[in-house]
Amino acid sequence: MLGCYTDRLSVRPLERFTLLASAEGPSRLQITRIGGTEDVVLSQDGVATQLQPVPENVDRDGCGWAPTLEIEVGADWRSGYYDIRLTDAAGAETHHFVCVKPPLRAAKSRAALVLATNTYHAYNWWGGANAYSNVTGLMSGQVPFDQAMDQAIGVLSTERPFAPLIAAAPDDAPRLVNTRKRGFKERPWASDPAWMAAHRVSPYDGSAGFLNKWEHAFLQWAEREGYVFDVFTDYDLEAEPDVLKDYASAFFVGHSEYWSGGQRAQVERFVDAGGKVGILSGNTCFWKVRWENDGKTLICHKWRGFEAEDVPARDATHLWSHAAFEQPEAALTGLSFVFAGYHRLGMCVSRGQGGFTIYDDKHWALEGSDLFYGDILGGDLPLIGYESDGCKFEFGQDGLPKAIPSVGVPANLEIIGIAPCAFGEEAGRGYNPIIPPEKLDVIANVVFGDTSAEAQAAVLRGHAVLASFKRGEGEVFNTGTTEWAHGLKAQDPFVATITHNVLRRFGVTRTA
Repeated sequence: MLGCYTDRLSVRPLERFTLLASAEGPSRLQITRIGGTEDVVLSQDGVATQLQPVPENVDRDGCGWAPTLEIEVGADWRSGYYDIRLTDAAGAETHHFVCVKPPLRAAKSRAALVLATNTYHAYNWWGGANAYSNVTGLMSGQVPFDQAMDQAIGVLSTERPFAPLIAAAPDDAPRLVNTRKRGFKERPWASDPAWMAAHRVSPYDGSAGFLNKWEHAFLQWAEREGYVFDVFTDYDLEAEPDVLKDYASAFFVGHSEYWSGGQRAQVERFVDAGGKVGILSGNTCFWKVRWENDGKTLICHKWRGFEAEDVPARDATHLWSHAAFEQPEAALTGLSFVFAGYHRLGMCVSRGQGGFTIYDDKHWALEGSDLFYGDILGGDLPLIGYESDGCKFEFGQDGLPKAIPSVGVPANLEIIGIAPCAFGEEAGRGYNPIIPPEKLDVIANVVFGDTSAEAQAAVLRGHAVLASFKRGEGEVFNTGTTEWAHGLKAQDPFVATITHNVLRRFGVTRTA
C-alpha cells in the first residue's frame, strides 16, 4: 500500500526527522513550504523505497515500518507548514507533512499560529477507523452506518499515514457548506454531493487537514498581506509548556476541535498573563483528549470517555464542557458549540442567511469596516456554514444582545453579531436526516442540567456568535464560525478589514 509518515510532526531548523514510506521504488521526494508562496526546499530522485506490510489494528497501534530516509531541516527553512510529496515508480503520489518551528534562539515573530493537528489525528482513518467510526467498513458498504459508529476507536496512533483527502485535498475540493439556500421543497444536501461521490469522499475527509482547507487559506492570505507567524502544532503546546510565553498573540484558524489538557492549560496561562488569542474558527476546544507514548498515541474516547478506561475523572476524555471537568471551553474561548451547531448543511438552517447580523457596530473590531447595525456580514460567501460556536443571550434595553453566563460563557462577553444555527436536524419533519444529532441527552444535561425531551429539543436551536472578551490581563476574539478563512480567501473586504483590526490590536508583525 502506498503511503508515508514521519516520526514526528514538528521540528526546528538543523534538527532531523525520519520519513517512513511504503512505495514501489525508486521514488521521488519533494518538500514544499506552503504559505503565501509555494517554495520547494528539497527535491530528491532515486529514494530507495519498497512496499511495507500493513499490520492489523494499524489505526490503533501504528505501522511499525522500517525507516526510509533521514532528513535534516535546513537552517533557512522558515517556520511553517511543509508538504511532503512522495511519487512512486508508477507515478502515483502520496502526501504527508512536517511543521517547522522557529529556531530556539532566533528573534521570534509577534504571533504564533497553532495548527489543529489533534483534529487531523482524530479524523484520520488510514488503515481502518478513526474517533468517529469504522470508516473503511462504512465506505466499502460492508458495515451499516450505526454499526460503523459503534466501531469507532478511542486510541489512535500517529505512526501511520493520513487518509489521502485529509493529507492533500485537491484545489477544487468543495467547502463543507451549502453555498446556496435550499429551494422550495428541494431535497436537502450537504456540500457538493457530486464531487464527493466522484472522489469517494468519506464523511470525515473534509473536516481536517491543511492543504486547501482553513489554515492554508488563512496563511496564504496573511503572508501575502505581509504578516509573519511562527507555526506550531497542537502537540507542541502539550510538549513544550512555555512555547507561547514570548509571543504577543496566538491564533487558531483551523477546525481546532480537540484540545489536550496541557494545551488548554498553556493557552489559559498565556491569556491570563496578557496574551491575546484569536480564534478565527468554530467548534473550538470541544473535545478533551490526552497524549501518551511521547506523542505517538492520542487518547480520544469522546462520548465513551468515562466508561472506556479506568483513569481518574480529571484524566478522562470527553466534552470539555462536561461538569466532571469543571472547565467548560467557553471560559477560555467565550463561546461553545453546544450553543450553536450547523448552518446551511442539510436541514440545519437550510435557507439561512449565511452571515452575521451586526448588532454592536461600534465594537473595535468593526472600525473602518463600513458595517452598521442590522447589516449582514458575509451572507454572499457564505461566511457561516459547517460548524459554529455561540452562547445564550438576551436583548437589553438598548436593543443589543447581552450574553447570559452559562457553561463557562463570561458575563463580559461583547457580542458583535449573531446568526441562527441548529445542533442537528429535527426528526419527523419529512426529510431524511443528513446531520443527525449526536447524544442530545448529554448536551441537554450540559446546557440545562436536564435530559427531558423538551430540553433535548431546545438544544437543537442555537446561534453562531461573533464576539470578544477580556480575560485576566489578556483578550480573546472569536469569530464563532469555521469558515472565516474562506472569507479571506474570497477577498471579502468586510472580513479582511475586521481581520486586519484583530491582527493589529493583537500585535501581529506586518512587513509590507
